[in-house]
Amino acid sequence: MSPVRILGIVLVVVGIILLGMGYNASQSVGEELTEAVTGRFSDQTTWHFIAGAAAAVGGILLTIFGKR
Repeated sequence: MSPVRILGIVLVVVGIILLGMGYNASQSVGEELTEAVTGRFSDQTTWHFIAGAAAAVGGILLTIFGKR
């Protein structure tokens, strides 16, 4: 297996972990209160979602289209 595909798999795993962390953060009492008052998540929770999605998509693309 090429190093590019291994990197892709690692990025997918890291992306899933970050998305899970963002989900857990969004379900906390403090975050739900902040969302109810302001109508949006905190910056930290938003960055977890953004970074997790980007890492997962990048990892999937590297795994599928990486060097053979």
